[in-house]
Amino acid sequence: MQQLSQLDDLTASEAPLPDILVVSRVFGPDPGGIQEYAYNRCLQDPERVIVLTARCSGDQAFDDAQPFRVYRWPVPTFLRSVPLGGILKQILYLIWSFVLGITLFRRYRYKYIEWCHGYDFPSLLLLSYLLPIRFFVYLHGDDVLCPLRNPVIRALFERTLRRAQGIVCNSSFTQGYFKANFQVDTPTYVINPTVRTQKFGSEAVLENVHTLGANLRDTYNIPESAVVILSVGRLVRRKGFDQVIENLPALLSEGLDVYYLICGRGPMELELMSLASRLGVEKRVFFAGYVPDDELASYYAACDLFSMITFFDAKAKSIEGFGIVYLEAGYFGKPVIASRSGGVEEAVRHGESGILVDPNAADEIFKNLHQLCTDQRLREQLGHKGQELANHKNLHRSLYLAQFPHLANTVT
Repeated sequence: MQQLSQLDDLTASEAPLPDILVVSRVFGPDPGGIQEYAYNRCLQDPERVIVLTARCSGDQAFDDAQPFRVYRWPVPTFLRSVPLGGILKQILYLIWSFVLGITLFRRYRYKYIEWCHGYDFPSLLLLSYLLPIRFFVYLHGDDVLCPLRNPVIRALFERTLRRAQGIVCNSSFTQGYFKANFQVDTPTYVINPTVRTQKFGSEAVLENVHTLGANLRDTYNIPESAVVILSVGRLVRRKGFDQVIENLPALLSEGLDVYYLICGRGPMELELMSLASRLGVEKRVFFAGYVPDDELASYYAACDLFSMITFFDAKAKSIEGFGIVYLEAGYFGKPVIASRSGGVEEAVRHGESGILVDPNAADEIFKNLHQLCTDQRLREQLGHKGQELANHKNLHRSLYLAQFPHLANTVT
């Protein structure tokens, strides 16, 4: 095994591959922002990475189709229903990531770990002492908030990050929040999430946007002339789905023929359905539930604008660190209305690809929803810019060129 001190002497032909262990507690085909971020990273260097993650529904077929190896630890289903199941699952994640991290090192002799979230870090800390590896830690937002609750966990978190080769943040907001709350001088990098076009089938999907959208509208009996608002995400309070539902009666009273499509599942689903019923707009709101990637394109194609007005949920210690769905909407040329909160301001450029509002200002939200519903020219202008921004790519291999410039010949 080559020692880390010998990195200067490595050449492309001498470097054993794969040499990067990517660890993520969540991964495809499970849906979600971190899952998509980690998966995108792996697809950039499939010959260099092996993945360690938890089991999830449909994982075998997904793993078999990947150009890299995926190893998964088991997640007992009974944990969902027993008291303290969440804590027990956390403990199991710590144990499995540590044990399998050791096992995979014995097999592959990998040189780096990319820890794709700030959770379960004690396992990484132990691995860093036991194995001759260097590591990077990824931060997304909520994982920065969690260690602040407990001084012991905070101290361990800081110790782990001080030992890291680098810290990768999904946005400048996450980077700034991290630096303001933790005393760590490890180099930090901002690598925004990017749109994985293959998620929607192929780039040719953009050529069929009109047909896809028309077919989906037919499915829901939505007239072609109607205005459709779309939201995509887990149905939790901080995502702000209720903001759109609450504005529907006022938009309808203005004579607008408007509908609202919601893609996703979550604990607020019944509450949102009840809200729509109480407001008398249940026939205007459609809950699509979980929508597979290959069908999601039809929903983006069918909408006229995308809305997700998130906010900082102090009680749940949760905030939007970026928001890949805003870029996905832009990829389909759809304008966005979002909130000036967290890292959203990097995903949506105010006045260029969308409109940012104060999530606590009801009048401002209605005014801008109304404007986007009535001004087709503005929608097209914002959507065009959103499509341009969505095509920007950020490569994670730049981490290695920044940290180890002598490896330029081995990282292409």
